Amino acid sequence: MTRNGQRLLLLIDDEPAQRRLVAALAARGGWRSIFASGTEQAIATLGTQDGMQLDAILIDHWAADADATSLIAELRVRRPALPILMLTANGSADQAVAAMRSGASDFLVKPLAPERLLAALEAAAAGSNTGELRPLTEKIPALLAFDEIVGSAPEFRTALAIAAKAARARVPVLLEGESGVGKEVVARAIHAASPRARRPIVSVNCGAIPANLVDSELFGHEKGAFTGAFERKIGRVREAEGGTLFLDEIGEMPLDAQVKLLRLLQTGDMHPLGARHPQQVDVRVIAASNRRLSEDVEAARFREDLLYRLAGVQVTIPPLRERIGDIPALSRHLLARIARQPGLRPLGITDDALDLLAGYEWPGNVRQLQNALFRAAVLCEGDALTRCDFPQIAAMGHRRGGGPVEGGGVTLFYPDGNMRPLEDIEADVIRLAIGHYRGRMTEVARRLGIGRSTLYRKLGELGIDSAA
Repeated sequence: MTRNGQRLLLLIDDEPAQRRLVAALAARGGWRSIFASGTEQAIATLGTQDGMQLDAILIDHWAADADATSLIAELRVRRPALPILMLTANGSADQAVAAMRSGASDFLVKPLAPERLLAALEAAAAGSNTGELRPLTEKIPALLAFDEIVGSAPEFRTALAIAAKAARARVPVLLEGESGVGKEVVARAIHAASPRARRPIVSVNCGAIPANLVDSELFGHEKGAFTGAFERKIGRVREAEGGTLFLDEIGEMPLDAQVKLLRLLQTGDMHPLGARHPQQVDVRVIAASNRRLSEDVEAARFREDLLYRLAGVQVTIPPLRERIGDIPALSRHLLARIARQPGLRPLGITDDALDLLAGYEWPGNVRQLQNALFRAAVLCEGDALTRCDFPQIAAMGHRRGGGPVEGGGVTLFYPDGNMRPLEDIEADVIRLAIGHYRGRMTEVARRLGIGRSTLYRKLGELGIDSAA
């Protein structure tokens, strides 16, 4: 970390324009960037004063003089604890598997969304791989019929039954549940079971669109509607004509866009920016939120009349920690889907591994479980995943209800009765704290009684490059 408290990023990229763009985006999250145009310059930088203070490295796949994975492997040998992220123009499984096996911590895909970059850098600084390779794992096909969705917990089956019944109707559906519980999977199942199944389902993450662009992105604009509008844009609503519009993180939608969405639900009309007259459109809206929108209404962040319209049918999907019994079947199901990705193969999973997974709280829910299984599958050399393939989960696992595993997740003694080295115990305590406080590093540092800069220094010294 630099003296002024900024975190330091080494950006390996031979395109000046892209370097400036990525550096500007990273600066929003408090990162200062230094640059290298290729392999030789990157390795030389590691020996400089700035190189010794690095918090993360971001490599453009095409910037390495040789194969990017070779550069990742070289950097990993030289700086084993330093998070290394790879940026590529496509999200192929082959590239992700190769990068990960070479030592990459994360995998980003162009065009680079600001929120995704900052989330990846924050996870890297926190030593967390909770969202690791998320762009790739999200490409694992998610279109399932209701009878293909795995889960037998009563509350989960009740939620699916309500969603399946709503699929045949024309009313909007509101899906509520924590991030990662599978709201988009359920939304796609609703679409697949509806009379609109032959038409498109268009997904929009409202939280990933800058507030000043939401109107244009959703409803489109005419040429010349505003400065920079050089051509006509039809918008995501029109793209979903005859089908389904899935609005994820609907609670992040600005209030002015909420007004236009309300009109769409009431009349079927939308008004593109710069258009003289409203346009009629036929779409079915499914919205999702990771928090209760009724609370947003009370806080004046969300319109009550819009909530009333959206919640024609309301479905609450329970978190994974409330359906622990589903983890064995869900893990095997996810592994079967992961095995279809290029470069991967079918793997089993042992009972001891399943017991370990069932003992963890899974703050990131099914998405986090899928990411953990994906990482383990990439690195596994045997025919089945064992407890040893989930070392971070083993170090930090919490029983359902908050009960700790092995003295709070920290083992003090070796099996022969001798104590473990203090450095190893300290590393486990830090991992445990990061998991317990959900990666909120300021809170972790406060609870451990150390400064935030000291915490990040210890992450590097102790070789903590992942925490979940």
